[in-house]
Amino acid sequence: MIEKIQNIIERYNNKSMLMNILLDIQQEYGFIPDEAIKEIGKKLEISRVDIEQTISFYHFFSVKPMGKYSIYLNDSVVACMMGSKEVAKAFEEAAGCKFGETTKDGLIGLHSTACIGMNDQEPAALINGIPFTKLTPAKAKDLIENFKAGKKVEELVYPLGDGANNSAYLKSMVNNNLRKKGPVLFAEYTSGNALRKLTSMSAVQVINEVKASNIRGRGGAGFPTGLKWEFCSKFEAKDRYVICNADEGEPGTFKDRVLLTELPYLLFEGMTIGGYAIGAKEGILYLRNEYRYLKAHLEKTLEGLRNNNLLGKNIAGKTGFDFDIRIQFGAGAYICGEESALIESAEGKRGEPRNRPPFPVQSGYMHQPTIVNNVETLCSVVKIIEKGADWYKSFGTKNSSGTKLLSISGDCKYPGVYEIEWGMTVKNMLEMVGAENTMAVQAAGPSGRCIGQKEFDRIIANEDLPTGGAMIVIGKNRNILKDVVLNFTNFFIDESCGSCVPCRAMTTILKQKLEDILHGKGTQQDIENMVKWGKMMKDLNRCGLGQTAANPILTSIENFREEYNKLIKEENGMFYEFDMMAAVKDSCDYVGRIPNVN
Repeated sequence: MIEKIQNIIERYNNKSMLMNILLDIQQEYGFIPDEAIKEIGKKLEISRVDIEQTISFYHFFSVKPMGKYSIYLNDSVVACMMGSKEVAKAFEEAAGCKFGETTKDGLIGLHSTACIGMNDQEPAALINGIPFTKLTPAKAKDLIENFKAGKKVEELVYPLGDGANNSAYLKSMVNNNLRKKGPVLFAEYTSGNALRKLTSMSAVQVINEVKASNIRGRGGAGFPTGLKWEFCSKFEAKDRYVICNADEGEPGTFKDRVLLTELPYLLFEGMTIGGYAIGAKEGILYLRNEYRYLKAHLEKTLEGLRNNNLLGKNIAGKTGFDFDIRIQFGAGAYICGEESALIESAEGKRGEPRNRPPFPVQSGYMHQPTIVNNVETLCSVVKIIEKGADWYKSFGTKNSSGTKLLSISGDCKYPGVYEIEWGMTVKNMLEMVGAENTMAVQAAGPSGRCIGQKEFDRIIANEDLPTGGAMIVIGKNRNILKDVVLNFTNFFIDESCGSCVPCRAMTTILKQKLEDILHGKGTQQDIENMVKWGKMMKDLNRCGLGQTAANPILTSIENFREEYNKLIKEENGMFYEFDMMAAVKDSCDYVGRIPNVN
């Protein structure tokens, strides 16, 4: 064991690569042994507490064995809509253990996880890092039987998905579900055309072209891309970096998965253009661990680019145009979608957001100027350089240029990825995906806005209803408070880094109040308090997660107040019947006391 661990450490031999070292060890042994922690500390001169705090922060790290066959079943809203609870029950019955446990023989571990980027083909699970989609109770039992028989996980991947999912380097059962190809991202493309065009352009000209296109970040924040690049290029520095944020962790989002699968050349070309524009020599693809199954596919793409002189030294024959890309994996933390938390993680630390200023464009990765852009943004930049800013602005609206990829899932006939022009109405979107009897749409994932029918005429655009891409359709047969709002609130509790007190504590208080209302013990004052506390969250937390963690409650109260009101039993909305026996039961059970309330 020690020799293997030492080999893994030497493969990277840098404390900033701690995440990759830990991931390789976790993959090798199914957990991170104490011997590994000691060896890492000794070889890389990292204190034990620093290693342990990184391990404890991420969902996919464990210091205890997680099972030879480690099953992570998605428990997010859409997964539950599609029957994940029944699949979970089947896994438990067949394995002989509950979720959160490992069988006594260490063979099978059952674990819950948040969205794994497969909402268009739920229920879905990662088994030893390999995605299994469209699970049923029967399939779950069959998988367990095969594991007990000693079958390899790879042998059970069937049928294979479409497109590159069917290739030799993927062999994945994931389907792209690419329902609509638009005029920008999925239009005809020849790898390298934009890079060759760069050889006759200066870095300033590239930045100006991106600025002129009016493209804004596609990850959710919507900051002007060209302006970000310009800021970064102006700071004096020894090094600069380009980071692609492929930590697609917003429940309901899976568009970047399709781009990474079908258009990796386009993405890497976009990163290289960014490197040329700001004078960077190194790019980092920060990829969520849930997409680790794409590793060989992406590495093969990088190799092909290097072989074709589109990556590496003197790119496209231009002397001094040097740029290369490496892949950095996350380990399961939604907060790492926030750019400064992502940078901390890429440096081998806990993914906690940094205080700002300074912003990453001034002091980012390794405290050097860094641009962090989303997968979709970087892919779009290639087309802007190739065809021009005016061409790009011919699509979309005045304030939202170009096209937008939507990840649409939930209660609709045709879940999948759609490339639309900015400006489509929600109503037209619902017609496009075959959604009927729709109660609500969760726009932009849990951190976005839950809208009702009165808002279905709104347009999907930065100036009206912005979205990073996730659009979850919620049918009238759903209990929106129990099935959606409570699930999202639990998600934010689990994913909080714990740094800010309002995010750490208030999310739990909000959940308790929501549960009181769901159990018939709420008052109108509880609803008013949740609104007040939710607004405080926006002001008092320092990062986007904390500032939007109350959005599921706030926007559902705003648009579905009647669902709350009908659960308030007292006419005056001030009191509910109090059951003293029930209130003290847990504490009495804990100390072994029989309650006496007379």
